[in-house]
Amino acid sequence: MFKVGQNVRQEFGFQIMEIIDFELGLVENVIMQWEDDLGNRLIGKFSESQLTNADNVANVNSNAQQ
Repeated sequence: MFKVGQNVRQEFGFQIMEIIDFELGLVENVIMQWEDDLGNRLIGKFSESQLTNADNVANVNSNAQQ
């Protein structure tokens, strides 16, 4: 089970997204936001079954940038 504020990515994707909300009762019930290569902030909905935890990936990337 995911929680608001958690970093996730699609099962076969590379883009790390942050969960900002849930819509209970819908198939695509996880609402996320992320930033694209141009710096645009995007919001989208995904099914929980399509997502994997990316907190470890985000921590590794942020540590590498320091």
